[in-house]
Parts: sequence; structure tokens; C-alpha cells
Amino acid sequence: MKQFILSILFITFTMHTTLSAQLLSERQKQLATVACLEAQGDMDRLEAAIGTALDRGITVNELKEAFSQLYAYTGFPRSLNALNKLKAVLDDRQAKGLVSEEGKPWTRPALWDDAEAALQRGTEVQTKLLGGKPYNYDFCPQDDHYLKAHLFGDIFAGDQLSEADREIVTVAALSGLKGVESQLASHKLGAVQMGNSPELVEELCRYLSEQGLSQTDHAADASAGDWPKGNPNDAYAQYFSGNSYLATLQPKNLSEGEQTAQRFFNVTFEPGCRNNWHIHHGFHQILICVSGRGWYQEWGKPAIAVLPGDIIDIPEGVKHWHGAQQDSWFQHLYTHAGDNGNSSTEWLEAVSDK
Repeated sequence: MKQFILSILFITFTMHTTLSAQLLSERQKQLATVACLEAQGDMDRLEAAIGTALDRGITVNELKEAFSQLYAYTGFPRSLNALNKLKAVLDDRQAKGLVSEEGKPWTRPALWDDAEAALQRGTEVQTKLLGGKPYNYDFCPQDDHYLKAHLFGDIFAGDQLSEADREIVTVAALSGLKGVESQLASHKLGAVQMGNSPELVEELCRYLSEQGLSQTDHAADASAGDWPKGNPNDAYAQYFSGNSYLATLQPKNLSEGEQTAQRFFNVTFEPGCRNNWHIHHGFHQILICVSGRGWYQEWGKPAIAVLPGDIIDIPEGVKHWHGAQQDSWFQHLYTHAGDNGNSSTEWLEAVSDK
């Protein structure tokens, strides 16, 4: 019996250790953040993120390696811009007396002096990333050679980042770009082949979305776009399934405290978030979609997909709901028209998943 209990305890400990090992580390979060912002070309936010990464243990040479690698995915201009921003941050930190850890000294890979060996090694790395399946891009032999010999050969030969690290950097960068869904899906699988657990890769994508960085679900649009995300919509949280945010919009020509003739607000919905069925009494509500993808539905009618630029005019007394599509953040402005001075909103049941 004692042996049985010890065995159970050992299994429990082992499972706990394994699950803990799958959690995204602070180091991985910092590498992912700077990679995603580099891909978006958001130099203002990248500047702050570089400082945070350095403060939390990422070395200068690791950042150089990550930004250098990303030229193959995001282009030389953004790679060079990120490297120049890193240099500016380091100069500023030095002037302020802040220490930035250089890390392991950079060494020139010997593979760079042997083109045939680089091609062979790159082919092996690419095959590993694809789960053991060799791949030849016969349609364009030039790109096939660049991928094998240069990206997976020359670049992966550097010893500042592990193969697992490199795929975290790549997945994060691709998450910051629009129109690269197939490449992102491929590299999420490749990240597992290179040593990351499937759970860790999914957590990485959730982290990027929660931080408002991912372009795959419009989180970046909602967090760094033209419309303010605002604060958590706590006052109405009980009427929403999921998290939403509310921002009051102030006309630019009015000083603080001046009243506008028409009040506007911005509501941000996280993916899948929606409000309950509800009815407005005493006014029309106008919705103007500004980012992401959403739904609007009136009672007894089919749901309508809502995209940026779409306007919804909700009549007084009509039962309806609106919110984000399952895989996208969503933002809409709203204002009230024809308010009779005795207006109210009647909140009703939650919306069924059906």
C-alpha cells in the first residue's frame, strides 16, 4: 500500500513538473513581444519593449540575433529599423547608467565558409521543421535554395538562439502580420518539431492576443489602432459573455469639461465576446464598425456579419445583440439618436451558441 501511494505521488509530481515546463517563460514572452512588434514596424512600442526585455534578462546579442533572423520573414527594412532602435535604446540606457547584459559573445559560424555544407545543413533543418518530410520548392528554385542554404543553413547556424527559440521568434513575428495565415500555421507545427510543446505554442498565441499584439485576430488593431481600447467594461460585465472594454471619445476641438452635442463611445470586444439580448427604449442606437469582425442580430432575423465601415441603425424597441466573431477582436463606435430624455436599456437573456 505504501509503495502504491508513493507511486501515485511520483506520477502526480511528474505530471505537475511536465505541465509547469510547458508554461511560457518570461524569457520567451519577451522574445515574442519584440519579434511581433518588429514585424508590425511599430517602433514606438518596440522601443519600450526592448527596454523591458533587457531589464528582464534578454541579452543584447540575443536581441541582435532575433532581429537579424527576422529579415528573412519581415524584410530588411524592418529588421534594420529594429536593430537601429536597439542601438538607440542601448545608447540611452548607457547615458542613464543602466546596465545592458551583452550575453554570450557573437562568433562567426564556420558554416558560412562552406556553401555546400550550409545547403546540406539547411536541408536537414528544414526537413526537421517539417516533421521529417523533405520539401523542394521546384516552382522557384531560387527561393528553394535561399530557404535551405541561407535561412535554415546560414542563419540557423548562429549559436545565440536555440532552434526552439528561433521558432518562437518566427511564430510571434508571423502573428504580427496579416495575410500569412498558411505560413503561421506551418511554423506553429514547426515550433513543436523544434522542441516546443503544442501547449506552449498555443499559450504563445494566446499571450500575443491578450497583449493586443496579434494581427491574426485583430488584437493589434484593437490595442494600437486609431481608436482607443479604453478600460475594462466592468459596469456592464454581467451582460457580456467574455471581456469587453469601453472608451469615451472626446471631440478634439473641445477642451476638457466642454459638452458635445453628440456623444460617441468605442466598445472593444475580445474574440467571441458578445453582449446579451437587449432592448433600447426611448432612442435609436447607431453602431459604426471600425476594426475586426463582428456580428449583429435582431430577434427573429438571421445574424449579420459586420466589417469595418459598416453602420447599423438599431430601432427603438427592437430586441438584438452584437459582438465579436469567434476568431476576431471587434470594435464599434456607438451613439444614441432621438433620445427622448426618458431612455433606458432592458437587458435580457444571454445569446445561445446556436
